[in-house]
Amino acid sequence: MQGKHLFEYALIRLVPRVEREEFVNVGVVVCCKRQNFIACKIHLHEQKLLALDPDVDLDLVRRYLDSFERICKGENPENPIALLDASSRFRWLTAMRSSMLQTSRPHGGFSEDLVETLTCLFQEYVA
Repeated sequence: MQGKHLFEYALIRLVPRVEREEFVNVGVVVCCKRQNFIACKIHLHEQKLLALDPDVDLDLVRRYLDSFERICKGENPENPIALLDASSRFRWLTAMRSSMLQTSRPHGGFSEDLVETLTCLFQEYVA
């Protein structure tokens, strides 16, 4: 991937009690349409999540995060969304929804190294 590539990214958030609108950033998803690139990096901070909702179902949260990651990678052939191109999967994953697993609105930028950009964004907003 030589040169700068236009990319989009969104933060992945867990909102254990949607009505309270409190969230914990648990990951980042990065997409570059021109490179047909999409990748995410996720880490669940259980203690932060439990501080917002001590009764949150951590097993359910882990399944949601696993599903997000599998769709991002296009790994689940039983899911028609996972079979779409990278840009379409990004659009589906970042669509506004009122559920426990949400993303921020997408933001854009330019990158010479999309994997390094993903790592830097993860370190800045999640780790």
